[in-house]
This record gives sequence, structure tokens and C-alpha cells, in this order.
Amino acid sequence: MTISPIVFSSPGRSPGRFGGLALGAILVSLALAGGNPARAEKADRDKPMNIEADAMRYDDLKQESVFTGNVVVTKGTIIIRGTRIDVRQDPEGYQYGVVTAPPGKLAYYKQRRDGPPGSDEWIEGESEVIEYDSRADNVKFIRRAVMRRLVGAKVNDETTGPLIVYDQSNDTFSVNGAPPAPGASNTGGGRVRAVLTP
Repeated sequence: MTISPIVFSSPGRSPGRFGGLALGAILVSLALAGGNPARAEKADRDKPMNIEADAMRYDDLKQESVFTGNVVVTKGTIIIRGTRIDVRQDPEGYQYGVVTAPPGKLAYYKQRRDGPPGSDEWIEGESEVIEYDSRADNVKFIRRAVMRRLVGAKVNDETTGPLIVYDQSNDTFSVNGAPPAPGASNTGGGRVRAVLTP
């Protein structure tokens, strides 16, 4: 069974959007910005959130919904996919969500960036858990996180780490590494890695 689409918007207010930096993170932010003033698509903030899933449970008292099974979320140019999303809306109309990936896989996020006419740049991210907070205007990619800047379909820059926080209001992000577990060899699994295209 497919439930489609469920639309979340806020009366009296436009819906929110999904939507100590180290020198390396600053350089990655500059590279992601690509030297141009592109930002996350601003028109997305005024779009309704549409959700499709195999099943849904809604709690009116808590203003919370849980969607499960092949979940697809769209909000303007934003596309999010996972196996489950928990969504709530606060009294001011801000939306919060937690997207969970199927076991062994990654949840997916993609959004067009504002730019000059004809530009075709996107931000794409994957991780085990994706959290979005429309009040803070950020997206968090948690565990096995990957974030890419695409020009058309081509990957221009890519960053990986245990936690990536993408601040949509100013189009910056930070990447946090994780120290190795006590007694474990340092294999670099918790290190931040970036590939920057000139």
C-alpha cells in the first residue's frame, strides 16, 4: 500500500526549509561554494512538504507523524529518501524530521542551489540518519556521512566524515571526525576526508 502524498504546511507562516571550524572545514566550505554566491534554493522554504510511504502513523496531540517503508519526501527542489521518517511541527510551524536508512544502507538528500540563470548546481548527501531542522535551517548527516557538490550530474567536490552539518542559511558546512575507540588501531575510519576539484 502506498500513502501519497501527505502535505505539511503551516497556516499563517511560510513553511520552514530542511529546510570552532578547523582550517580544513573552512577550505572545504569555500570549495563547496565554488567561489560563487550560490546558496540553497531559497524558494524551497515556501513549498509544502510532500511525503509518500507504505504506511503512516499520526499523533494529533503531539503533532507527530511516522512514515515507514520506501519513504520519499519532496519540498520544492529537495528530495529525501529513506526507510522511515519521523516528522513533527512546533506551534510556530517549524518542521523537524529524522530520516533513517534501511539496515546497511544510507538515507539520501538532494537540493538545488540558487545561482545565476542556467546554473545547475546541487548539494547531495547520504548517511545512516539525516536530521533536518527548519528553525535552525540546517541538515545533519549522521554516521557514514557523505556530502557532494554536483554540477549537472558530475561530482565536483566530495567530503566524508562521521558527522556533517549543512547550514542552509549561509551555505556552509562543518565536518567532524571521531577519535578511534580505546584500544583500536587508527585506521582512519573516523577521519574527515575531502576531494576538492580545482
